[in-house]
Amino acid sequence: MEILNEQQTVSSVSVITSEALMDHWQGHRRLTRRTIEAFPEEHFYTFSIGGMRSFAELIMELIGIAAPGVRGAVTGNWQTDEGLSLDHSSIAPATKGEMLVLWDKVTDQMNEIWPAMKPERFQEVDSAFGMYENSVINSVLYFIDNEIHHRGQAYVYLRALGVEPPAFWDR
Repeated sequence: MEILNEQQTVSSVSVITSEALMDHWQGHRRLTRRTIEAFPEEHFYTFSIGGMRSFAELIMELIGIAAPGVRGAVTGNWQTDEGLSLDHSSIAPATKGEMLVLWDKVTDQMNEIWPAMKPERFQEVDSAFGMYENSVINSVLYFIDNEIHHRGQAYVYLRALGVEPPAFWDR
């Protein structure tokens, strides 16, 4: 147990490292990837319950946030990638297989950008994508929470389609 000296404050003590946070997020991304794999191709782009968006549309939102969100968190440049938007108008790849390739490309981009994250950046307030003012750590946590939320929607879809979703604890 670390004991704080007079010069340290509680806010200077890390609860989780930057590397552990990204590993946690990537664990969720691996589980979301397995959820994409489990989703029947014939329903991936069209199935909906209660007016919710299709799983393909939800995945495009996550793709649109992930690498640009990491880049914004690290550098303050919150520009979305070409062809991607946050208004749900991004065009999804034509097949689930192509979606998985795009998912993996984004995962690689996240892993390339994240090591430049400076610990003090987490506490800075920034306007994510020019719209959402918050501390960088809260924005990153929101990105993770948003993925979990959309994966939960996909689990409902899968169960409605008679497909057992991947075990949520197996990240």
